[in-house]
Amino acid sequence: MLVYTATKQKFIEDVRANTIADVIENEVARKLNRNSPRSELLAWENSLRFMMSALLDEEIPASAGVAIEYNIPLTNRRVDFILTGKNHQRDDTAVIVELKQWQSVEVTMKDAIVRTQLGGSIRETNHPSYQAWSYAALIEDYNETVRSESIRLVPCAYLHNMKKADAINDPFYEQHTDRAPVFISPDALKLSKFLSRHIKFGDSNHIMYRIEHGVIKPSKNLADALASMMQGNAEFLMIDEQKLVYETALDLANKARAKEKQCLIVKGGPGTGKSVVAINLLVELTNREMMTQYVSRNSAPREVFKKRLTGTRKKTHIDNLFKGSGSYVDAEPDTFHALIVDEAHRLNEKSGMYQNLGESQIKEVIRASRFTVFFIDEAQRVTLKDVGTIAEIKRRASECGAEVQELELASQFRCNGSDGYLAWLDHALQIRTTANTDLNDVDYDFQVFDNPSALRREILGKNRKANKARMVAGYCWPWASKKDKQAMDIVFADLGFEAQWNFDDDGMLWAIADDSVEQVGCIHTCQGLEFDYVGVIIGDDFVIRDGRAVTDASKRAGQDRSVHGYKKLLKEEPDHARAQADQIIKNTYRTLMTRGQKGCYLYATDAETREYFANFISPHQQDSQVPEKEDIAITELTGLDLPVVTREEAGLLEQYVPVYDLSIAAGQFSEMQIAEADYWAELPDYMRVSPDLFISRVVGESMNRRIPNGSWCLFRANPGGTRQGKIVVVQHRSIEDPDHGGSYTVKQYHSEKVEAYGELVNQRIVLRPLTNAFGYKDIVLEEEQEDLVVIGEFLTVL
Repeated sequence: MLVYTATKQKFIEDVRANTIADVIENEVARKLNRNSPRSELLAWENSLRFMMSALLDEEIPASAGVAIEYNIPLTNRRVDFILTGKNHQRDDTAVIVELKQWQSVEVTMKDAIVRTQLGGSIRETNHPSYQAWSYAALIEDYNETVRSESIRLVPCAYLHNMKKADAINDPFYEQHTDRAPVFISPDALKLSKFLSRHIKFGDSNHIMYRIEHGVIKPSKNLADALASMMQGNAEFLMIDEQKLVYETALDLANKARAKEKQCLIVKGGPGTGKSVVAINLLVELTNREMMTQYVSRNSAPREVFKKRLTGTRKKTHIDNLFKGSGSYVDAEPDTFHALIVDEAHRLNEKSGMYQNLGESQIKEVIRASRFTVFFIDEAQRVTLKDVGTIAEIKRRASECGAEVQELELASQFRCNGSDGYLAWLDHALQIRTTANTDLNDVDYDFQVFDNPSALRREILGKNRKANKARMVAGYCWPWASKKDKQAMDIVFADLGFEAQWNFDDDGMLWAIADDSVEQVGCIHTCQGLEFDYVGVIIGDDFVIRDGRAVTDASKRAGQDRSVHGYKKLLKEEPDHARAQADQIIKNTYRTLMTRGQKGCYLYATDAETREYFANFISPHQQDSQVPEKEDIAITELTGLDLPVVTREEAGLLEQYVPVYDLSIAAGQFSEMQIAEADYWAELPDYMRVSPDLFISRVVGESMNRRIPNGSWCLFRANPGGTRQGKIVVVQHRSIEDPDHGGSYTVKQYHSEKVEAYGELVNQRIVLRPLTNAFGYKDIVLEEEQEDLVVIGEFLTVL
């Protein structure tokens, strides 16, 4: 999604008119459904004025494209500024500019990390060159159109308030500044030259439109990429907070070798990249010859990871890398250099089958290692025995004499990168109050079904492509098939639906088993894992009554260990028991409904609950369809107030002339190209029709004294006679139209002749704009005049 697009010319006009911030604010409100704080508006006004100054260089064509706030696919990261056009070799090019308000930075000893003033305090953050490069790399990685159509991405950074470059260009960061140069305030002219070097010609190929609407390749799955990652391959590019967490963890691991114990707490919601960073740390620390293990309370992700690594290394080595959280009851202090605890919110108080061993899993892990990193999301605590909280980790770290740091991951890679969906989900499940009260403008496939069989058909269809779609449910039905393989567990007889819980034979590998799409998983078999699409069945433990969420732990199956001990607690502390169970049930459905990277399909056993969730989906989302060709034609011909028919319908009708898009004229323009136009328009009766007439739209301000921007005009093809002083459409391979960047242009024709060998010949041809707008100049052709083609003569605005 783009917040703003225009030509360089229009962008400059918007900035000079002091309207650019208002335009962006309105588009943010319309497209992103949020209000812009005053600080953000001031930042736009400030930064975009500096960018306007950089673009005043006449070497940068007026028809270059400007895009502001581009959303990178599958993430919630946005690119500040993009300039599009063609380079000297006429390759389609997009220059990515990361804009910063910073006034100073400090060098750190962490790769690609600097220290600067952020939010009222000095904090560590990504070097802007790394940030710009990583954004360009993400776009190229996710967008197949960028790769297949060879669109060049050129990253850079502009710190327009910074006066000194010593720190930001410190040799320590040379690897990153070489890939994405950084410009500061005194470098304004250097930035202009950099931009003009990469954007020599305008954007005649709608580059940003193609990028925005490009084919997005399937998102990567951590389990599938694991074997390659363990070999040291960078399967997942770490951006923003992920990079900061990774580098901080490496730094603390080194400190812990010689100094005090170190503990790092990393907060992050679904899909923020916790597990990706954890696995990257496991690989790097192991390569640095530090004894390191990946720890999780959930066995499902561990077993899936082990399965994916089978055949790549010895089983004993694999088993030593991935451990359960109860493995450190008897571990000697400081046995390990580093322990990486994923899904730390699932840690229990005690270990063992009967939960009777040890004192505290958190304390045992910290005691066993010089450095421990906990990846945690307290909103994913889904059993009454989960004790993994930030407060508890801090308390136990203090007991072990460990220094504690906290960081937070915010970059979103789950749910198509839509943190809007996650915020809406918290609102819908009534976990917390958020501003996201609907699904408008949320790029995520959320659907509500009235029949579980229909939901299953959709999941089966989505699964055929890559075996990455599954059904899950709240644990509200007994697991009868555990003892009787023929028994059905979840049955809706009146709706013709029956299904079994995940097979015991698959164990914790249900998420990747070949035929497991036929079964229904629960929280214990999918937490910590991800699919492309997830189908969620909400049971009677969560219902909506008069708009209020009502939870009931007694509706859970007796075999569900998540609420084990609830009845006893209910007798002893009823209010506390209900509050705890309410949180567990809501967290469970939040976790289930965020397992799908691309979509979540929902069925609730309760009709009022189904209606509640369905009402969040706008009619536009429910009825969205691909437009028919006729609809597209109507959009393409907007503003042409004449009857329009197709070429076949026009037939031999005398009063119809072709509507031709000049931008598709390639090579030598011909009357045949006009005759093959898709659409034909009926001229008024008072106009005399002839075979050499055609209609086209004139875009831009270069002729606004005669032709308003966007006007539909009538032309005569291949006119004879003198052209001097006439407005004509011409085509030449060296022409760079200032409005659209194409090799054709509409201008007033002037030729300057000299006498040679007894006759007058053109010395040069001048194509003049007729405009009161800024930035337009004559197009002068002195050589290769024989290649100039006069396509048509302007007759009138329709």
